[in-house]
Amino acid sequence: MPSSTAETGASAGSPALPGEPSERTRLGLGILAAGASLGIVGDALLRVEPWGVNATLCIWAAVAAALALVRWGRIPVTRDTPWLALTAVLLGAAFVRRDSEWLQFFDFVALAGVLSLGVLAARGTSLRGRSVLEYAGAALGTAAHASVGALRLVFSDIRWAEIPLNGRLRAVKSVGLGALIATPVLLVFGALFASADAVFASVLRNTVSIDPAEVLGHLVLMGVLGALAAGYFAGALLPAPARAVPLLGAWTQPRLGIIPVATALGLVNLLFLLFVVVQLRYLFGGDVVVLETTGLTLAEYARSGFFELVTVSGLVLPVLLGADGLLRNEGAPGRRAFRYLAGLLLVLLGVVMVSALERMRLYVAEFGLSEDRLYATAFMGYLAILFAWFAWTVLRERQRRFAFGGVIQGLAVLAGLHILNPDALIARVNLDRAVQGNRFDAEYLAHQLSADAVPVLLERIPGLAREQSCDLTTRLLSRWTEEESGDWRSWNWSRAQARRLVRERRATLEAVPCPPPA
Repeated sequence: MPSSTAETGASAGSPALPGEPSERTRLGLGILAAGASLGIVGDALLRVEPWGVNATLCIWAAVAAALALVRWGRIPVTRDTPWLALTAVLLGAAFVRRDSEWLQFFDFVALAGVLSLGVLAARGTSLRGRSVLEYAGAALGTAAHASVGALRLVFSDIRWAEIPLNGRLRAVKSVGLGALIATPVLLVFGALFASADAVFASVLRNTVSIDPAEVLGHLVLMGVLGALAAGYFAGALLPAPARAVPLLGAWTQPRLGIIPVATALGLVNLLFLLFVVVQLRYLFGGDVVVLETTGLTLAEYARSGFFELVTVSGLVLPVLLGADGLLRNEGAPGRRAFRYLAGLLLVLLGVVMVSALERMRLYVAEFGLSEDRLYATAFMGYLAILFAWFAWTVLRERQRRFAFGGVIQGLAVLAGLHILNPDALIARVNLDRAVQGNRFDAEYLAHQLSADAVPVLLERIPGLAREQSCDLTTRLLSRWTEEESGDWRSWNWSRAQARRLVRERRATLEAVPCPPPA
């Protein structure tokens, strides 16, 4: 019976015949399929707690998959392997036999140990005569394989160029790969759009009849479980190559063509187009349309989705940069198709950003300005500049200029915020609204805003109603009349100015008439 790693490597790494995939690629594809199947099984079974027979069935399915791969790949293993498989089966049965959480915990620990020993056995290493350090090393190595082995499997072990495909099958594969790439992006954007807009959520439910958040949860669990299983099997059954390839080395030479990337971008464009159509009708249609459709006022409708749209806008940039990186070595026709699709997405995103800014305008008009609203709006402004810069550089094949320009633009926006003095602006806007009879929050203005707002607050107090001015002056005196604690190293000009101004006007502030307590 063969028992050496070298013999195992000969089995899995033998050269392929012309036009056929190598044994390593063939086994890697089998491992990938087994991992995907176990991910689906795990998602279907393990969502119900507490665990019982579902855990048993999952463990047994994993053991069956491992034995099937060993037999299908003709992998030589040691005589310890059947005993380890039987032990795993019994440990799996223990989950359905006992309900003690501590017992199940120890069963899980024992199962992890068996799996780590299974790697040694599958690689032709006898379990007898091994030291504790060797066992510990096997456990650590197994954990590492399970964690990141799926990435090496996909980007290094499986040589996709060896898989024979005719033109039609290759196009189908590319389209399917593009749809697979687009799925998580569509789910994230769809969930954000649905959260941002009740009307769009209703349209999505009526059109697709699925919950994007629920589907995303299923995909995440299937992906995690499948990656862990595939990584473990790859570490156990695929020998280390003679010349190791860096785990992420494949990213330096993208292997995707225009078809999968165009498919993914096209699907994202369709989702954005659907949302834009909804926005043009409902948000820009006025109070009547929104009230009849959602039961909300226009301001309440606007309030519900601004920050989700900010998140969507922020996520588009890494999507476009990632697509550009995957097509960096593509020919002129592919790059031209990417520019058209990316340009369309930028146009649709522009409508989404206008929608978000219109929501913020209505939001502030009804509820006032705050720090998170102001900085989110500033971030949207920066994104608008950055996307314009992306179109001017990346879409014109000048990628190397983009990053530095983006940094400079970000610093410029930050400098603009310093000049603007955000807290003073927030105080000014909200006090103007108070004078007009709108909502007034003295606690927020005097205690949550920084010392930067104090000069504006002191300037505007005389124009407030008696109750408002009394509330604001009381809070300012309680916060800024005491001497600053700490030593000179904590000194700040704005805080020192705020204390100086309040002390100088203390007599005037204390003379503000306050209504008698109720």
